[in-house]
Amino acid sequence: MSGAKRPRGATAIREPKAPLSRWALPTVKVKRNHLTLGLAVAGCLAIGLGLSGNDESAPESQDVATLEPVTPPEIASPEVAPAPPAPALPAEAPWVEDTVRSGDNLSLIFERAGYTKRDVHRVVTEPEHGKGLARIHPGQTIAFQAGNNGELAGVKHVKSRLETVLYRLDGDTYTSEILEREPEVVRSTASGVITSSLFMAGQEAGLSQTTIMEMANIFGGVIDFVGDPRKGDTMNLVFEEHLLDGTKFDDGDIIAASYNNQGKMFTAYRYVDVHGETGYYNADGVSMRKAFLLAPVDFTRISSNFNPARIHPIYKTARPHRGTDYAAPTGTPVYAAGDGRVVKAGYSKANGNYVFIQHGEQFETKYLHLHKRHAKKGQRVSQGQVIGTVGMTGAATGPHLHYEFLMNGVHRNPRTIHKKLPKAKSLPTDELPRFKAAIEPIAQQLAQLQTATDTQLALAAAEADDRG
Repeated sequence: MSGAKRPRGATAIREPKAPLSRWALPTVKVKRNHLTLGLAVAGCLAIGLGLSGNDESAPESQDVATLEPVTPPEIASPEVAPAPPAPALPAEAPWVEDTVRSGDNLSLIFERAGYTKRDVHRVVTEPEHGKGLARIHPGQTIAFQAGNNGELAGVKHVKSRLETVLYRLDGDTYTSEILEREPEVVRSTASGVITSSLFMAGQEAGLSQTTIMEMANIFGGVIDFVGDPRKGDTMNLVFEEHLLDGTKFDDGDIIAASYNNQGKMFTAYRYVDVHGETGYYNADGVSMRKAFLLAPVDFTRISSNFNPARIHPIYKTARPHRGTDYAAPTGTPVYAAGDGRVVKAGYSKANGNYVFIQHGEQFETKYLHLHKRHAKKGQRVSQGQVIGTVGMTGAATGPHLHYEFLMNGVHRNPRTIHKKLPKAKSLPTDELPRFKAAIEPIAQQLAQLQTATDTQLALAAAEADDRG
C-alpha cells in the first residue's frame, strides 16, 4: 500500500495512534523507480539471516513468509448531539381592515371588528396621537390586529396613501407612531396643438385637469382663454409629477410653459425670489400676474358681449348689457378676477345668487346668476380663488356667468379694460442676474420643445399638401 497514489485534491486526515502501534514495523517509503533495487536488497538480507545461524539447528528448507501491513484499529469519533431546533416565533396575527362609511363613528367601527367601547377609550386616550383617531372621514381605512389572547394588539388609521398612524399595545398601555411616505418627484414634458380649446388640447397631450387649469391661471393675465385661442396655437410645458410605488400619485408644479397665440409667443417660468416668494415671470423678469384676470372662468364661450344698447332677452326692452356673459355648464368654477374684499353676497330676483368684490378704491367686479356662492360678505379673497359656480339663478335663460367690471363706479368692457390697468410688477434690477441663471437650463429645454412642436406641424402641413 506504500506505493498507492492519493487521489488528487484529497485531504490527509491524521487519526490518533492506537496503543499498540508503537510496535509496528517502521514503514519505508519506496520510490517506484527503486523498486527492483529494493527487492534485491531485501533478498540479500534474507539470505544473510538464513546463513548466520548454526547448521544443526537450521532447517533443511524454509518458506519465505509474506508480511501483511498492520493497520491501527479505528477509533470512532465522538458523536456530537444535534442542537435542538430554535423555538418557532408566534406568527403575527393578520390585519383586518374596515372602510369608514358615511355616518360611522369609532364605536361602530370597533364594534364591527369585535371590540368594545373600553378599547375605543384606551386607544383614543392613552397614546400621544390618540385624539386624531377620533377625526375619521368616509373612505379612510381602519385596520385591527388581535393579540395571542384575542385582545386588541394594534390599530392602523390609514389617513391617506402618504400618512398612516399606528397604535400598538406595548405592555399595559397603547403607544402611537406616525408613518409618513415621501413621493418621488419627476420632471415631465408635454406639447399640444389647439384644435378646439385649451382644455381639449391639454387632455390630448396627457395633462390632468389640474395642470391644465394651473396653466390657464398662469397665463390668465395675458391671454383670454375664452376668446383668444385659435386653431393651430401651440403650447409646451415642463412640469413635475409625484410618483408613489412607480405610479403617478399627484400633480406637481408647472416649472415652465409657453403658449404661441396666433404667432405671438408667451413664456412663463416658475421662480422663487430672494424673499422666498414663488411666482411666474416671463424671460425678462416681468410677473405674469396682472392686476386682474382677463376672464373669471375657463374654457367657456361668450354668449353675450358688453353692449350698452342691447335688447334684454327676457324683458324684451332696451336694457344696456353692462357686462360679459360666459356660457358654461352648471357648476363650472368662477374665480375672483383680482385680490379684494367681498362687499356684497346674496340673492335677488334679477341677479340670482351674486357676489360683488371691491378691489382697492378704483375697481369693483360683479358676478351674477351663480349656482352656488363660495364667498361671504366681508371676506378677503385672492386672485384666482373660487368664489362660486356657474348657474342660471335669477333672470337667466340658461347657465352662464354675467360678469361686470367697474372703474371709479363706471361700467367698463371687461374684455378691453385690461389695456388701461396698471402694469405688472417686475423683479428688482439687482435680482435679474440670479433669475436669469435660475431659468437658463429650463429655458433651453422649453426652446427645444417649441422647436420639436414647430417641426411636427411643418411636417404635417407638408404631408397634407402632398395628399392634396
